[in-house]
Amino acid sequence: MEYTIKKVAEMSGVSARTLRYYDELGLLKPARINSSGYRIYSQNEIDRLQQILFYRSLEMKLEDIQELLSSPDFDVQVTLQSHYKQLVKKRVQIEQLIQTVEKTLRHHKGEISMSNKEKFAGFKKEKLAENESKYGKEIREKYGEETVEASNKKWMNMSEDDYNKMQSIETELFIELENLSQTGDLESEAAKNVYKKHKEWLQYSWNSYSAEAHIGLANMYVADERFAQYYNERAGKAVVELLRNSIVKYAK
Repeated sequence: MEYTIKKVAEMSGVSARTLRYYDELGLLKPARINSSGYRIYSQNEIDRLQQILFYRSLEMKLEDIQELLSSPDFDVQVTLQSHYKQLVKKRVQIEQLIQTVEKTLRHHKGEISMSNKEKFAGFKKEKLAENESKYGKEIREKYGEETVEASNKKWMNMSEDDYNKMQSIETELFIELENLSQTGDLESEAAKNVYKKHKEWLQYSWNSYSAEAHIGLANMYVADERFAQYYNERAGKAVVELLRNSIVKYAK
């Protein structure tokens, strides 16, 4: 069976304009162009569009999706299994938040008493699941299962006061990164403070501090686009290398 671009747009919820853009990128080419100049899609293209939308739901960049789908090693069943696992993780995150909201409603109605720790447990679990989904594999390979689990446990047991302090320290870190970005001077107080603030921030989730591990993490920030994107987007400019270089220079 074949479909016009209009039918594909109606069926998928993807606009015709976006489908034309995917064609221009080479991400989703139509099966053929008919005599009237209209794009015509077959079942193969419909299946490929579904895969594209799966990956887009995981916030993957279009160029990365194209590279993955064009790989000779691409396997639909393996990919679907991966999608399934990711969606289950999202479901768990949502269920945890729903439970927190339900308990909070009952607390406000006077039906139960809810501690401050319980109020933030759902958000902590959501953040933990998000980090696990994005970075879990790389972190576990680098630091080992035991270290990561210990860090996760410390995070979940963190008090509300410590959590707020951790967020405040991260804000101060970005202020120092902004100061450092003005000069790029690694001998400056700003560079020293970048290292100190990042170390202080880490110690809220690490059971023990290691300069070697700190440097290894900093190098991962630069090497892994996802980490780099977080710091650069949060700062509004390219700062991840300044962060790495400050840590490498002062971590002893």
